[in-house]
Amino acid sequence: MLTLAVSDLRKDYPRKPRALDGLSITLGPGVLGLLGPNGAGKSTLMRILATVAKPTSGSATWNGTDIVEHPNAIREVLGYLPQDFGVYPNLSAVEFLEYLAAVRGIPAATARKRIDDLLVLVNLVEARKRPLSGYSGGMRQRLGIAQALLNDPRLLIVDEPTVGLDPEERVRFRMLLTELSGERIVILSTHIVSDVEAVATDIAIVSAGRLLARGTPDSLMKSSGAGSVEDAYLHFVKAARGAAA
Repeated sequence: MLTLAVSDLRKDYPRKPRALDGLSITLGPGVLGLLGPNGAGKSTLMRILATVAKPTSGSATWNGTDIVEHPNAIREVLGYLPQDFGVYPNLSAVEFLEYLAAVRGIPAATARKRIDDLLVLVNLVEARKRPLSGYSGGMRQRLGIAQALLNDPRLLIVDEPTVGLDPEERVRFRMLLTELSGERIVILSTHIVSDVEAVATDIAIVSAGRLLARGTPDSLMKSSGAGSVEDAYLHFVKAARGAAA
């Protein structure tokens, strides 16, 4: 069984508040919805798990292997869509995905079939040969989702993946995450609570670098006395701010 675990994770930046402050959480297969206000530490946590950043202290392990000391243990099975996803504007979608597949060591024949399937999945077939400079924000975001799935990852980390998507595309992406979740660990961070509520069976609420609450949508609503996941989220965040005041 896949296991991703972080323990007492801390991250400090010069002249800034502590981004992560002793956060601990263990994940197995399924979709974890990560909710928190701006500056809560969500993106920092995801960058550490994606081995883009290192923690100041604490540990992060993938199936028992320390990913700070041995980052390749997780990079080989990782799909990552950061909040700020950049492209090469002169390349087409196919060329861009072929380039990334080569960088990741995916055999050319495997990559071609995978790219064809992914362009269908994210509804970019008709624009596959168009230069990326002509893509809308939503199209680039869909391309970002495709690149995150190139290597058929066991761990998929997506940071604000539905930004720029229209309502129909958001529903399509929700369905995709649900389909992917059975044999993978998926971490979804977004400020759109309805997206989390629609796909996540497990929700973690963070603020000021700390884990405030974790549970199923129903359990969070029950423990907070709220009538919706969004109200439960606001309840925990307000309570934490009140305790810190």
